[in-house]
Amino acid sequence: MKILFVAAEASPIAKVGGMGDVVGALPKVLKKLGHDVRIMLPYYGFLSEKLMIPSESVWQANAMGHNFDIFETKLPDTDIPLYLLGHVSFSGFNIYGGHDEHWRFTFFANAAAELAWNYWTPDIVHCHDWHTAMIPVWMQDSPDIKTIFTIHNLAYQGPSRHALQHMTWCPDHMQGDNAMAAALYSATFVNAVSPSYAMEIKTPEYGERLDPVLRHVEDKLKGILNGIDVDKYNPKTDSFIEQNFTAKSLDKRLVNKLKLQEDSGLNVDQNTFLVGMISRLVEQKGVDLLLQVMDRFLGHTSAQLLILGTGDHFYESKLAEFAARYYGRVSVQIVHNEAISRRIYSGIDAFLMPSRFEPCGISQLLAMRYGAIPIVRETGGLIDTVTFFDPNNECGTGYCFRQYDALDFYTCMIRAYEGYRFQDKWRKLQARAMNQDFSWNKSAAEYIEMYQDAIDGII
Repeated sequence: MKILFVAAEASPIAKVGGMGDVVGALPKVLKKLGHDVRIMLPYYGFLSEKLMIPSESVWQANAMGHNFDIFETKLPDTDIPLYLLGHVSFSGFNIYGGHDEHWRFTFFANAAAELAWNYWTPDIVHCHDWHTAMIPVWMQDSPDIKTIFTIHNLAYQGPSRHALQHMTWCPDHMQGDNAMAAALYSATFVNAVSPSYAMEIKTPEYGERLDPVLRHVEDKLKGILNGIDVDKYNPKTDSFIEQNFTAKSLDKRLVNKLKLQEDSGLNVDQNTFLVGMISRLVEQKGVDLLLQVMDRFLGHTSAQLLILGTGDHFYESKLAEFAARYYGRVSVQIVHNEAISRRIYSGIDAFLMPSRFEPCGISQLLAMRYGAIPIVRETGGLIDTVTFFDPNNECGTGYCFRQYDALDFYTCMIRAYEGYRFQDKWRKLQARAMNQDFSWNKSAAEYIEMYQDAIDGII
């Protein structure tokens, strides 16, 4: 099959969230399985610092009254062709934001459609989030090109239909009040990034006002769990961490914990229960729950907390206050840094992810990969990836709570704190979590099946 991925992000060159991880990893697996996979991104101003990009474009065309260039290079460390849309609107150094964001990405989607029609024609165009949402609408007039639309963040739905009509061509058959809704109606298949989230978004609680549309198209809605790049994220070989280790050499992991405590300004003590959180500091991620329980948890335990991330100024300020109040026991680092995050995963004992909603989640997968036990709320992809730890029957991979409630969260944290005291069972729990298979292999097979069903007209 010939598959064109069109997205705003792709790791490792342009990544903000989980979309970047998917677009940077899944094509590599599909390529190894024999498919002709290519990726299209905007040519952001910072990409020339990360890639060798030819000065001459391979194709020029026009979309929405503007000329554009297509430059071809390769996704780093692969032989996957990477098409970059060259236009002055993407010459800045930010992926998102700006007063013209809706126009820029609608233009990007239009240019991608032109490329698929006139330069390299795929069997499948795999579109990601609202930035590419108009492609399925336009491709309805090209029956030989099928479209997959993946939902990474349902909350951001793109420009309204009225705005789109002022920017670009909206066919008479277009349905939906905004770009996201139009894609849901028009795509050959729609998929969410975990089976549980695919069910949740059909309800008013999680549907972001699109639940009626999602129920209407549920016959073509699938849930396929994200994976992680197990070669890139491998504690046995990771050059970012202090001491490499495996599930069979967990004793070595202690070096990472002690070094992490030292570097983070925490009291160095191998016996202290060290809990970490790596997250965008926004309401969706459950930061409000954490703020409600921190005083109680720290007051009734000897645990330490280490938090890495950026986000809402209110949350950043409140967490910084806790770090000052509990000097030596709480460390808050208001940055986004890949190297630091891997050191945290490899050194903490438990990982917090009390999300209000979570389409899939990558962080809990990385935590388990590095031997950090997840403490999660039962929602979305967290349900599909973390199973409840039962020490008596020696099964499960983490600690889970159901209600989005501070008391439930606090109780779950205390259970983990008490569980850590029994080191023999904790080691077995760590090894079990590390041995979970969260590679892209299974998910890639599910995507290939969906692509083939799209081509064959099977719904």
